[in-house]
Amino acid sequence: MPDTEGHPEAAEMELGKVLAALADPLRRTVVRELATAPDGTARTCASFALPVSKATLTHHFRVLREAGLVRQVNRGNSRMATLRRADLEQRFPGLLALLAAEGSP
Repeated sequence: MPDTEGHPEAAEMELGKVLAALADPLRRTVVRELATAPDGTARTCASFALPVSKATLTHHFRVLREAGLVRQVNRGNSRMATLRRADLEQRFPGLLALLAAEGSP
């Protein structure tokens, strides 16, 4: 069962939901940027400068959170997102490396 913030436990992360979340190029960009940043990097949703409305941005991050790709915490009147790197490596070894390689020349 997901915790109170809508984050599934690592064992509850489903491959189908993760792949569905990553099917969108904008969400893949968010995960790739977090995957190539130092471990533990936290960024606000707006810092990714995605070309979408605030409501659409909220939707994208909700999909990422509910799939288990990111953890979000409230910081004042914004939310910080961090990649759930350890959980993803445990459940889906090599997935983050594939995403990081996708953005490489």
